Amino acid sequence: MDDYSLIGALLVGLMGAGHCIGMCGGLVGALSANLPKQQTGNALVNQLGYLLSYNSGRIISYALAGALVGASTSALGVLFDADLYLLVLRFIAGVMMIITGLYIAQIWAGVVQIERLGKWLWGYIAPIANRFIPIKNKTHAFIAGGLWGWLPCGLVYSMLTWSVAAGNALDGALIMLAFGLGTLPALLSAGIAASSFSRLVQNRIVRLVSGAALVAFGIQTLYVAIGQLS
Repeated sequence: MDDYSLIGALLVGLMGAGHCIGMCGGLVGALSANLPKQQTGNALVNQLGYLLSYNSGRIISYALAGALVGASTSALGVLFDADLYLLVLRFIAGVMMIITGLYIAQIWAGVVQIERLGKWLWGYIAPIANRFIPIKNKTHAFIAGGLWGWLPCGLVYSMLTWSVAAGNALDGALIMLAFGLGTLPALLSAGIAASSFSRLVQNRIVRLVSGAALVAFGIQTLYVAIGQLS
């Protein structure tokens, strides 16, 4: 796996703050508003502990999904010509980097349409996840985060295609872990009602620069793949 895959995944998480807050911000806000009453100690520290527990579960669920799809493509690689198979996966990764970059730059939101793919799975998970709301303790917060991490999300599914292209479980998990860590500042800020970070990543210039960087990653990936054809 190229190092820029992890950098790109982290960047998608950071710059996808607006989408993350739209998808999960309301849930995190509701979680924060209905936490068990703190009897002693600092209330903000207590709230942060719950938010970190919730988001740890969510990020681990991303890494698990990345490992699963990475392992599945590794297994399929045994059935097909390895060189051709890796070439196809690299093309997929390059195209998805470009599409995600266009979304981050607010030029084209086609990646959001991918969310439809996960609605059937969420239909089974949602009733279980709802049992842990309201949160009663940090263990509940962690489990709830792990379950709500499977909420249909275009950015998550886009990143999973990178994990597919990674071709093995470890690299697939690392890509999703980097993405999940990138989303952490946005959702922590949503949980503690801080808006400075959200304003920063919504800045037009910041989004264009970040989107352009991802498109450049994608073009480089496609260039390498085309070079392998010759």
